[in-house]
Amino acid sequence: MRTDKVTGMPCGGCETAVTRAIKRQLGEGSRSRWTQARGEVRISASADPQIVAFAIEGAGYVVESVYN
Repeated sequence: MRTDKVTGMPCGGCETAVTRAIKRQLGEGSRSRWTQARGEVRISASADPQIVAFAIEGAGYVVESVYN
């Protein structure tokens, strides 16, 4: 899994918005996990990081960093 640090995700509604955006870009079979307290989204390491960032930013959030 890869972790994307995301800003501006203070609530469960944000999680839903980001999850939907990622699924629209990567397909319904994609899986992501969100940690609200740390503002992190974990996604499969095989997912293209640029596509994931595009999805997150398209939902109105900012990807600060990406790390494994």
